[in-house]
Amino acid sequence: MIDIRRVFTHVEHIHHEFGPRADTPLVRGAIGAVLTNPFAGRYEPDILPMMALLDPVGVDMAHRLHAAMEVPLEQIATYGKGAIVGAAGELEHGALWHVPGGYAMRELLGWKGSRAAYTAGKAEEKTGQPGNALSIVPSTKKVGPPGAALDVPLTNINASYVRGQFDAIEVRVPGAPAADEIVFILAMSTGYRVHARVGGLLAKDISKWDGLR
Repeated sequence: MIDIRRVFTHVEHIHHEFGPRADTPLVRGAIGAVLTNPFAGRYEPDILPMMALLDPVGVDMAHRLHAAMEVPLEQIATYGKGAIVGAAGELEHGALWHVPGGYAMRELLGWKGSRAAYTAGKAEEKTGQPGNALSIVPSTKKVGPPGAALDVPLTNINASYVRGQFDAIEVRVPGAPAADEIVFILAMSTGYRVHARVGGLLAKDISKWDGLR
């Protein structure tokens, strides 16, 4: 059921957006895996078995993306995911990526698997940015032709309301998806838009409780 035809990786370093040159560039990366859609051209009421089969795909993609970005894991500050379904498929086929794609990145970044794992321990350990991927992974999906572009949203890994890190990365795999394919996408970045200056919560002020609400 899992047949990967291509894997496409995109990494960019943003030095400025016509303002002062950043001391450290923003690094944004995305990876897209082009898979055969086993449900293309027909309506299949039970598509859930494919979700579990996508788990190792998500894990492999998360690790590949991190390696391609060439930054320490603790510098990953935002994440997002998405799917582009070929024309012979349906939008719901892209929704199969929600769990395998999201949890692959969260586990890579230190998610402990349950709320209790974060609420146990000394009180003084419950403050400060934990870096444990507490936030839901934002996502988007669409049905589109070969070469279709998708703007994948990016938000902070621990508190999705860090305003200066609201972002998106455009992902397009040339020649994919064919009508009977799906492109599953993961994306990450090292943080703030290069000239972020609209106020709001800062990542350094996140507490563990923010991501657990």
